Amino acid sequence: MNIYVGNLPFSVTENALREMFEPFGEIQSVKLITDRETGRTRGFGFVEMDNAGADAAIKSLNNTELEGRNLKVNQSEPRKSSSQKRW
Repeated sequence: MNIYVGNLPFSVTENALREMFEPFGEIQSVKLITDRETGRTRGFGFVEMDNAGADAAIKSLNNTELEGRNLKVNQSEPRKSSSQKRW
């Protein structure tokens, strides 16, 4: 399952994010999203892990505080293509 992790402090690294999710199961991948121009993280990322571990992580980590910010942790939804936008 792919998990969206939002409202992350800009100081968080992919390693720190991995360590946060490791107690819940095996992690396949971790990706912090960065700004193309500055290279700075944009405050959200994705963690991919098995479904059972993902469910436990979502329940345990959603709305928890990290460096003064309440995390938003939920199942990632497929990205909508630009052709699906409604103007």
